[in-house]
Amino acid sequence: QVQLVESGGGLVQPEGSLRLSCAASGFTFSSAAMSWYRQAPGKEREFVATISTGGSTNTADSMKGRFTISRDNVKNTVYLQMNTLKPEDTAVYYCKARVLSLSYWGQGTQVTVSS
Repeated sequence: QVQLVESGGGLVQPEGSLRLSCAASGFTFSSAAMSWYRQAPGKEREFVATISTGGSTNTADSMKGRFTISRDNVKNTVYLQMNTLKPEDTAVYYCKARVLSLSYWGQGTQVTVSS
């Protein structure tokens, strides 16, 4: 079955960096578009970034220049490098796989930006 396991979250100070990972299994990873979303307390889940099967990326405007999505088709893993973190980046970050017409989600990893 499809599994997406996020890791790399934690507590970081403002202006710090984190790299999130999402390890995928149960499907042909190289054929799936992969994305990151986040959900802050009391808010709707919002799009962060996506990477196509060919490596093209798109990042939400508010995160451009700070967040970078990448993928490793050998390790079946998608990454989110987050730099210059702000308190408003505090959220649960979710990985999503788009396989044919279906979407699969991971369980999420908490990122807290606080001094």
